[in-house]
Amino acid sequence: MWKDALESLVSSPATEKYPFQRLDAPDQLRSQLHWNLEKCTGCTLCAKDCPADAIEIIVLDKKARRFVFRYHIDRCTFCGQCVESCRQGCLQMANDEWELAALSRQGFDVYYGDDADVQSVLVGTTPPELEAAAD
Repeated sequence: MWKDALESLVSSPATEKYPFQRLDAPDQLRSQLHWNLEKCTGCTLCAKDCPADAIEIIVLDKKARRFVFRYHIDRCTFCGQCVESCRQGCLQMANDEWELAALSRQGFDVYYGDDADVQSVLVGTTPPELEAAAD
């Protein structure tokens, strides 16, 4: 025991000086989810297969391919099941956005989609183009 104690007094610490010294993330790291609107067909298979219920696809007009993708980062377990389930390949997990901690939960709901569609979902109204098409 004395030998180990004396060696630790003269050796440098084994810890990393994070956040001052950052290492590159591993290539296979699964972190924040990204969605591609152009490839998505609105099948909602990713939302059905998500074990954490972290994905919602709000369908505004399936024929015109108008969707809003709501992603709850705070619920996500980063298992990658949604990426595996997506037949169109419109979901990807970044490997460089892993620092997701925050002091409040406000930034943990991410909306992907057309800006006007996202705003209409946030306000809770139907976009005027869809109301005119429904008449």
